[in-house]
Amino acid sequence: MGVLNVTPDSFSDGGKFVRLDDAVERGVRMAEEGAAIIDVGGESTRPGARAVGLDEELHRVIPVLARLRARTRAVLSVDTSKPEVMHAAAAEGAAMINDVRALREAGALEAAAASGCAVCLMHMLGEPRTMQDAPTYRDVLAQVREFLEQRVEACVAAGIPTERLVVDPGFGFGKTMAHNLELLRHLRELAVNGLPVLAGLSRKSMIGAITGRSAEDRVHGSVALAVIAALNGARILRVHDVAATVDALNIVSAVQNGQVGPYLRGDLRVNCTQSAEPNA
Repeated sequence: MGVLNVTPDSFSDGGKFVRLDDAVERGVRMAEEGAAIIDVGGESTRPGARAVGLDEELHRVIPVLARLRARTRAVLSVDTSKPEVMHAAAAEGAAMINDVRALREAGALEAAAASGCAVCLMHMLGEPRTMQDAPTYRDVLAQVREFLEQRVEACVAAGIPTERLVVDPGFGFGKTMAHNLELLRHLRELAVNGLPVLAGLSRKSMIGAITGRSAEDRVHGSVALAVIAALNGARILRVHDVAATVDALNIVSAVQNGQVGPYLRGDLRVNCTQSAEPNA
């Protein structure tokens, strides 16, 4: 899953793809590099980021989705918590909803159910603006798993079949370094009901804490974490640096399988309304 932030304030690439042409070309390039899914987001969820109004988010996201639909067969995903954006994105060809609030906003469950889209349910402690203010857990692994189980149950009750669901532990979303590492080590245990697990570790602050590098200079650390996540059971990797990640995963796949073959032709099954199927 390639990250396409059409925002002025995202933590690592804010402002780089706010122009429509730049955003579309970036999305097409990531698809060419091997991204099976392009995740378009119009509101930063980094700590301290300002909230974005509905009209502004629609203005940022919908034209990009419309143009990408005509330029690539990659599955299009919308990174949003707003039900109105979910509706509009699905109408423009989005086949996946990636929600950091796990469909907890009013009307989000209903919008996702009506859209026919696949849905990624992410765990977050608190709200994006305050989530890193001393996050505390009794047992981070157990509590994140319990939250994801509850959200899956809510989705099923709302008419969203499990075949359309993906879960995400939310690395960096209300977690300390110790919490992130614990979740990564036990990633397979978070595949509630056998659902695919998405891991979003790319360029995050934990890499900076370990390496001392700025967000723009965390490619190597991001690729290392992506490989570890894949080996620990992640089925979708949400990354900024698609080509480098794909190369690394192809090397791992060649060593594991004893033959050269594209890693990204796996067996993930998530029902989407779009013709292309996400593989990871």
